[in-house]
Amino acid sequence: MTKIDQALQACRQDVSAQPVFYDLFLNSLFFIPTVADKNQSESEDQGATPLLVEAEGNEYLMLFDTIKRLTDWAEDGAKYVAVPGHAITEMSLPNLYWAMNYGTEYQKQFEPEEIAWLKDIVRQSKEDESAPKES
Repeated sequence: MTKIDQALQACRQDVSAQPVFYDLFLNSLFFIPTVADKNQSESEDQGATPLLVEAEGNEYLMLFDTIKRLTDWAEDGAKYVAVPGHAITEMSLPNLYWAMNYGTEYQKQFEPEEIAWLKDIVRQSKEDESAPKES
């Protein structure tokens, strides 16, 4: 059981634990499976295209908190990028869903409204950090 699993479990048992879960999510590293680009050579580093999975008419970005969970879901040779939760939040597109740790006991689905709320938190945090400090 990982820290994010523990936080999610606590959150499911007691709603007041949600801030701890979301804080941990935003500050954790996630592994995102990527699509192999046949036109890109191995030496080219032009960024990676995340794999999106369609289910029930929605597109999901798959997020895993360990490489083992990603490879259990995909396959051992799966390509991936590692991205912190706050960066995933900032880059996420409208109407995109997230599936965290899919296929495990501790999976969680994030809906677009929840992701938009997280975007606001990250934006506000950045504004607070860049605001001039009063002495």
